[in-house]
Amino acid sequence: MNCPRCGNMVPDGASFCTKCGAQLTPAATQFLIVTTPTVAGYRIKKVLGLVTGLTPRTRGIFGKFIAGFESMAGGEVTAFTSEMEKARWEAIERAKARAIALGANAIIGIDVETSDLGLQNGIVLFSATGTAVTIEPENVSESATP
Repeated sequence: MNCPRCGNMVPDGASFCTKCGAQLTPAATQFLIVTTPTVAGYRIKKVLGLVTGLTPRTRGIFGKFIAGFESMAGGEVTAFTSEMEKARWEAIERAKARAIALGANAIIGIDVETSDLGLQNGIVLFSATGTAVTIEPENVSESATP
C-alpha cells in the first residue's frame, strides 16, 4: 500500500506512514480536502465556515548543521524536505480537525502557505486555510413527500 500523501510504500495494516507521519485511515471514513471551490460529482449541502490550521517549524542545531553542508554543494536541501512535508500536512490536519469539530465532511478551497517569521531563528509558519462544508453525492435524491 502507498501513502496517499507522500507515496511512500507502507506495510498493509499500518496506521501511520513511516516517511511523512500521515495517519492512514480506511476509505469508509473519507474526508475530502480540495483546492477547488466545488467537488465534481458532489453538491454542497451546507457551508460551515472558515477553518485554519497553523504550525510554526524550525530545524534543530543538527538539522541546520547538515543543511549548511548541503547548501554548499547546491541543489535540494534534504535536511529540510521531510520536515517541511510533515509541517504542511500537520497544518492541513489541524484545519481538518477544526472542520470535523464543526460537523464538516470536506474542506473546499484549501490554500497552504508558508511565511518566514523573520525572527532570524529559521522559523517557518505553515498555514492551511479553507472552507468547511458538508457535501453529498449529486445522485442522492431528496425525499419526496407524497
